[in-house]
Amino acid sequence: MTSDPRLSAPIFNHLRGNLEKLSQEIHQMIQSFDIKESGILNEFDEIHHLFHEVQINAASYYLRSYLAPYTNHFSALSTAIQHLSERNHGALIVIERNDELNTFIHSGVLIHANLSSALLESIFYSGNPLHDGAVLIRNHEIISAANILPVSDRKSNVKKLGTRHRAALGISELTDALVLVVSEETGRATFALDGNLYPIMAKGLH
Repeated sequence: MTSDPRLSAPIFNHLRGNLEKLSQEIHQMIQSFDIKESGILNEFDEIHHLFHEVQINAASYYLRSYLAPYTNHFSALSTAIQHLSERNHGALIVIERNDELNTFIHSGVLIHANLSSALLESIFYSGNPLHDGAVLIRNHEIISAANILPVSDRKSNVKKLGTRHRAALGISELTDALVLVVSEETGRATFALDGNLYPIMAKGLH
């Protein structure tokens, strides 16, 4: 990633505790590996679930740090992502950071409105004609909606990801923008940064 913000002591201790728990689970699994005749697949599944939980908690904590210098409306963003995720409403939200994005996005409808969770949710409501494109956020303002983003052409991404995620990766490969994505199919929330996708838990954003 482009920066390495330091975690606060409570967050660091929480993540460290989760990692220690994961380490203990793996150690116990190794110890009992030779004597168990069944159930090993269930233990793999439990460890995978725990590892994924650690990963998305860490990503959620870092996300706030990455956005803090560029907008003080993180609460509005997190609320919108949570509600959109719960309703399986697809969303694509681009937060401009240091790189100016006008030359990389196209065909947006100008909005120039204060950033709020209610407005973001209404834009991505399935009946809204603006819901298919990307929203551009600069500082504390929704600049435009229904924007078209450059799509990642990495072959590994094309096969596995939908259009929203490929667009999120595309703009993040070309600029330092941070992009929030909600899958319309699963409701899962992720963010793209530096050409990578990171899973986040909506309920862990606050």
